[in-house]
Amino acid sequence: MPHATASWLVDNTALGFDQIAEFCGLHILEVQAIADDTAATKYTGRDPVRAHELTQEEIQRGEKNSDYRLKILAGPEPVRRTKGPRYTPVSKRQDKPDGIAWILRNHPEISDGAIGKLIGTTRTTIAALRERTHWNIANIVPKDPVTLGLCSQRELDGLVAKAAKKAGIEAPTDNRLAGDREALITELRRERDDAQRRADEAHLAEAQAINQVATLIDPFSNNKGHVGN
Repeated sequence: MPHATASWLVDNTALGFDQIAEFCGLHILEVQAIADDTAATKYTGRDPVRAHELTQEEIQRGEKNSDYRLKILAGPEPVRRTKGPRYTPVSKRQDKPDGIAWILRNHPEISDGAIGKLIGTTRTTIAALRERTHWNIANIVPKDPVTLGLCSQRELDGLVAKAAKKAGIEAPTDNRLAGDREALITELRRERDDAQRRADEAHLAEAQAINQVATLIDPFSNNKGHVGN
């Protein structure tokens, strides 16, 4: 709220208008209007000290030196989770067993600890699914955790590659499209040619329609856009 902050600084400090304008991101004439009480809107002052944007010492520095430019206080560092399981939204927590079962079936080389960090679950749950003693085992269907939104494809691929390297297994490569490359290129070329053909036909039809209209307007037209002698 730059205008409200400027109003408070005008009323409660001896800062110059240019200092207030620069700190609040306003034009100096806007600050002048607030000070002269000629602004279109009357603003209720907002204390930047209580808002932890300025300190009283910083204001005093500015009051003592008209060339000094106020520096806003840096906000607190956001708290980041560095330990513990990944947070999963409540709406997706019921999908965790399906995602874990998919990893256990397709990538048995991944450790329980790594699965727990990726999906955000406990070793107890993983062990129950591995041993098929989970309370809901009859209704669990292995599903790709990426599709379920439990992790990203990059995270899963990185974990698979790391586990494969540790276990001395060659990382799997996706060759599903290798044999279809030429067929795919041919199909794309055919679609491109069909699109060009349809465009040419549309242009031809448009030209013929224009010629027909020209003939109706000028019966002496030779249908080529020229009037006969």
